[in-house]
Amino acid sequence: MCAAGRRWGRRQRVLLWGVLLAAWEAAWGQLRYSVPEEMPKGSFVGDVAKDLGLQLPALPDRGVRIIDRGRTQYFVLHGKTGHLVTAERIDREQLCRLVEQCVLRCELIVEGEMQMYGIEIEITDINDNAPNFKDTEVEQRISETTALGSRFPLAEAHDPDSGRNSLQSYELSGDEHFSLAVQTGPGGDQRPELVLAKALDREEAAFHELVLRASDGGEPSRTGTARIRVTVLDANDNAPVFSQAEYTVRVAEDVPVGSVLVTVTATDPDEGPNGEVKYLIKKATDLVLQTFQLDAEKGATTLVQSLDFEEGAYYELEVQARDGGGLSDTAKIGITVTDVNDNVPEISVRSALSEISEDAPQGTVVALLHVQDQDSGANGEVRCSLDGGHPFRLERSFEGYYRVMTAELLDREQEWEYNVTVRAADGGGPSLQSSRVLCLRVLDVNDNAPVFLQERYSARLRENNVAGALVLRVRATDSDWGENARVRYRLGEGGVRGSALSSYVSVQAETGALYALRSFDYEQVREVGLWVWAEDGGSPALSSNVSVRLVIVDENDNAPQVLYPPAAAAAASGSGWAGVELAARSSEAGALVAKVVAVDADAGQNAWLSYELAKATEPGLFRVGLHSGEVRTARSPLARDAARQSLVVLVKDHGRPALSATATLSVVLADSVAELLAELGSAARAEAEAGAAEAGGSLTRWLVLAVAAVSCLFVAFLLLLLALRLRRWRRSQQQLLAAASGALRGVPATHFVGIDGVRAFLHSYSHDVSLTDDSRKSHLRFSTDSCCHTLPARPPPDEPAPLLGDQEPAGAQQADPAPLPVSSSYWGVSVTVSSASFALYFP
Repeated sequence: MCAAGRRWGRRQRVLLWGVLLAAWEAAWGQLRYSVPEEMPKGSFVGDVAKDLGLQLPALPDRGVRIIDRGRTQYFVLHGKTGHLVTAERIDREQLCRLVEQCVLRCELIVEGEMQMYGIEIEITDINDNAPNFKDTEVEQRISETTALGSRFPLAEAHDPDSGRNSLQSYELSGDEHFSLAVQTGPGGDQRPELVLAKALDREEAAFHELVLRASDGGEPSRTGTARIRVTVLDANDNAPVFSQAEYTVRVAEDVPVGSVLVTVTATDPDEGPNGEVKYLIKKATDLVLQTFQLDAEKGATTLVQSLDFEEGAYYELEVQARDGGGLSDTAKIGITVTDVNDNVPEISVRSALSEISEDAPQGTVVALLHVQDQDSGANGEVRCSLDGGHPFRLERSFEGYYRVMTAELLDREQEWEYNVTVRAADGGGPSLQSSRVLCLRVLDVNDNAPVFLQERYSARLRENNVAGALVLRVRATDSDWGENARVRYRLGEGGVRGSALSSYVSVQAETGALYALRSFDYEQVREVGLWVWAEDGGSPALSSNVSVRLVIVDENDNAPQVLYPPAAAAAASGSGWAGVELAARSSEAGALVAKVVAVDADAGQNAWLSYELAKATEPGLFRVGLHSGEVRTARSPLARDAARQSLVVLVKDHGRPALSATATLSVVLADSVAELLAELGSAARAEAEAGAAEAGGSLTRWLVLAVAAVSCLFVAFLLLLLALRLRRWRRSQQQLLAAASGALRGVPATHFVGIDGVRAFLHSYSHDVSLTDDSRKSHLRFSTDSCCHTLPARPPPDEPAPLLGDQEPAGAQQADPAPLPVSSSYWGVSVTVSSASFALYFP
């Protein structure tokens, strides 16, 4: 009972010491595990998260990873369980063929905390290799005169395993003439020797077959065999003898391939074939056989593969000298490789920040570096430093590890990116150096508002633009970084002609492009003023604004509009005539006939109008003022000139391209009303005939006859009535008519007005007779006018107005015509006969 209690107490103490040892190693950032070789990929090695006290849910966020010091990644960290597992199948014999204890080292990096933990994993050996002879068929030549007890070295077996799994024993079988002796070398290696136990007789047996078996100590044990054929020779008195029992040489690792490193010599005093010595490698590893070559004739050891001190610092091989009689001697060659400074220091970035805020405190760790040199001694001693000119410093933390830290506060406005150069130099002669550049961007706080590239913007946009046309681009820059420098644009509040500004223009939020949402009309809007705001993406956001002035440029998009002669009269007239103007045949050159009046809604040169005579019945009879539009006689009318003249006046602006309009004037050359009426009557009949001929193609015969009959009856009635009136009026008012006729001849032709709508505009061009070409209206109208100022005054209201055809008192016939007052009122009668219309005014 007491013994059991004591054993339980000892077990508790051992467990407590183990826990304390693990806690001590974890506290100092060092963990140690053991795992057998040849374990499958993903095998469990150790619970790193538990041993270091790391929280499982936070592992991915904290950036925990494993970094091997070697060239191959043999271990990884399982993200969900926090276990250290194998990443590759591990062969101990390949990794640690020259060392007894195979230990792999790696580091666990916690990037979020800039912490490093060292981990050592011991790779234990398993019996996965059997002892192996280089030559499975060995021939031994022994003279029949060899004395009993003579020893002959045999080829040794090689087992890459270690400890009990390595080679443990040899066993010989097959013949009573020989026995096996095993010698232990200085390094603890076993050397089998063949011992002659019974005298040989070549005549009795010329050959002897033996089997040499090598066994390791594994469970189960593995064995390797070699067959030995002993050939019995005639007597050979002397065996070869090496000049040295051991040859040693020191060579630099950079010795060129093909160099002779050492030459062994052995002598044999025998003559003939028994004195001929040949050299061969008796014992060596596969690596030695791949690296060195022995000349069988000269004994020279030649380098056939480059040496590397970091892979192997010492090589050993056993050579044998054998004569032609089968006698031999052995010697050892030891090759020591000296280090050469042929490896530059390696700088590995275990963890590094790519961005840091400018308000980070002093002493913030920005990078964790590991520096190592594969050389040894002074060649492997590394010194690290930082290039100057940066606000950073270097601090050594663990063996081979360095931290790059901020030495002062950062200011992004002065420097927004740093390229920190870390340099490592070894202690060799000459020294080798390497460098690594760390790129670090400084993150900014939002302390700068956007700034426009111009103080104000202005643009010119032609009217009639396409909706959606690009007007201009405003641009603002922000010296901040990231979201703080992302500028977005918006339109300020405003209006144009009572409408919201946003219905006229818009600004693209990302690019600052200003677009016209509708087509502008210069005649309505000539300038638009607005504000554009730029706002960054910081929190809180900062903004600024700029004024934009948009000037609408006029285009020649309005043709001239003819006010006189009016377009309505031209459109209603079948012949396109806007009215009839009267010009006396006795007119002088330069007499004013009419005036074409036009306006243009455009501005500038697009509204500058010019007039020219495009077409005339009698070329050279009339001319038009270039800028005034006045139609004047170019010469005096001749008797051969047609009574009715048609003029087409072209009104053109100065735009590019120029726009134009035409005005058609009908001018009648007549010196009296009778001539005027006769001309109008003939014109009316001609137009009626032309109209009837034109309508005959589309109207039925009966309709044409009906219209013609009605027209003839109506014209006959009007002519009869007019004839009666005129006959009665002539007898009683002959002198008055003569006076009136004289007055009409004295009135300029420019006093005849064809449209009442422009009398207020053309006061100086009023006419006494107005003629309108209209073949579709016939009526008789009595009216009162106050526009004409060249006829006699209207009688007083208490006196009866004389009717048309009444005779004037006799006293009035001898009286001289009274002067015609200005701005008087008259009785007038307007008569439309068929297609001719005229008006006469009487007192």
